[in-house]
Amino acid sequence: MSAGASPVRAYDFLLKFLLVGDSDVGKGEILASLQDGAVESPYGHPAGIDYKTTTILLDGRRVKLQLWDTSGQGRFCTIFRSYSRGAQGVILVYDIANRWSFDGIGRWIKEINEHAPGVPKILVGNRLHLAFKRQVPTEQAQAYAERLGVTFFEVSPLCNFNVTESFTELARTVLLRHGMQRLWRPSKVLSLQDLCCRAVVSCTPVHLVDRLPLPVALRGHLKSFSMASGLNARMMHGRSYSLTTCSSHKRNSHRKAKAARPPQSPPRRCTSNGCRVS
Repeated sequence: MSAGASPVRAYDFLLKFLLVGDSDVGKGEILASLQDGAVESPYGHPAGIDYKTTTILLDGRRVKLQLWDTSGQGRFCTIFRSYSRGAQGVILVYDIANRWSFDGIGRWIKEINEHAPGVPKILVGNRLHLAFKRQVPTEQAQAYAERLGVTFFEVSPLCNFNVTESFTELARTVLLRHGMQRLWRPSKVLSLQDLCCRAVVSCTPVHLVDRLPLPVALRGHLKSFSMASGLNARMMHGRSYSLTTCSSHKRNSHRKAKAARPPQSPPRRCTSNGCRVS
C-alpha cells in the first residue's frame, strides 16, 4: 500500500477490557504473555496503569482488545474509578495460591457495580502452574462464579493456558449483549471436515459415494451432508439426468423448426397427355 493511501483497519471490533484484582495476583504476567500488540497507549496513561493490546479471531471476525491493568493498591482506587467508566468488559483476577486475593474479589465487584454497572465480567484464577500450592479449591471458585452469574477460568501465563480462551469468551459475551451476533454469523469459518465434505460432494454424484474407497461411516456422512446441503441436487441421477435433458431439448427445437416452416401447396393434377403413365 502506498504512503498516500488511507490505512486499512486491521480489526472489525474494538473492545476495552479491565483487569482488576488485588496487587501481586499476576495481572502483569497475563499481559506479558501476549506477544502481539502495542504496550503503549496512544492516549498516555498515569502510573499504576499498564496497557496492552491484542487481536483475537472470533468466528471469522478480528476483535482488537485494549487491556488495561489497574493496580490493586488502595492509592490507585481513584484511577480505577475513572478508567472503569468506559470499560466494556472486566476480568476479575485472583491468585489460586493466595486465599486473601480470592476473598478480595467481593470488594472489587462492589467497585465495579458502583462505577460500571452491568458490565460483563469473568472470574479468572491465575497461576495454575502453582497448583501444588493451591489455597483456593476449584470447586469453591466455580460455585462462587455461578452465584455471580459469570464464567470461570483457571489460567497459567507461564504455560500459555486458557489466557486467550478467557479473553475470547468475554469478547463473545460483550458482542452478544450488544446484538452483534448478526454481523459475524455469515462469516463463520467452516471446520476442516465440512470443507472436505463440500469438496467431495461438489464433484461426486450421490449414487457414486458408495463406490469411494472410504470407511462406511465416512461414506454415510458424505451422503447425509450432500442431502442436507443440497450441493448435489443436479447430480442425483447421474448422467441420465443430462442425457434426458438434452434429448428433450432437441425434440422441442425440432418441433419449433417444423412449426416455423411454411406449409407447402398441394400438387396440381396434370391434364396433358405427356404426364400420363402408360
